[in-house]
Amino acid sequence: MTVLAAAAGARAGVVDLPAAEVAAAAFLTALGLRLDREATVDTPARMARAYADLLTAREFDLTTFAEDEGYNQLVVLRRVAFASVCEHHALPFLGTADVGYLPAGRIIGLSKLARVVELFARRPQVQERMTKQIADWLAEFLAPKGVGVVVRAEHLCMRLRGAQVAGTSTVTSALHGLLLDDGRCREEFLALTRGAEANPR
Repeated sequence: MTVLAAAAGARAGVVDLPAAEVAAAAFLTALGLRLDREATVDTPARMARAYADLLTAREFDLTTFAEDEGYNQLVVLRRVAFASVCEHHALPFLGTADVGYLPAGRIIGLSKLARVVELFARRPQVQERMTKQIADWLAEFLAPKGVGVVVRAEHLCMRLRGAQVAGTSTVTSALHGLLLDDGRCREEFLALTRGAEANPR
């Protein structure tokens, strides 16, 4: 099944690039930028396309397979790179997600784990909500014995404004099922994600 519709709230309406270009031109002009030079005349259009890309997840079909070989251990996809946009400042935050689950009869195509990360990253977002949304979605649609998600990201709204600190990363996690309730399962998952690179870029 196509899963974009299953993740409600991804977008309020359709993308209107010409309107976004006009709005971008007005925004940049209001900030004192000249748009009549060769280097900047097309900047509003490029800006509109760039944000449209950042805020639009690609459609994909959810592919799962019957697990008929008796595999009952963790499946973990590490360092899934993503880019999102802080809903408070409209600046990007960049990072990686470690996504794992404990199968309960069905397994998911590995590339689809990465697509689920993108599905919830490509919208105005906060990291805490995004982490929970990925875990909740997998718990609902895959129905595994457990789900774990760890997200590490650097927020440009903190690097470029406000505190203006570089090199920091924010870490969030969300756990379901046995990865939350069983200490050994939880520790195994977290141990597998500890080796993920500390620098999210």
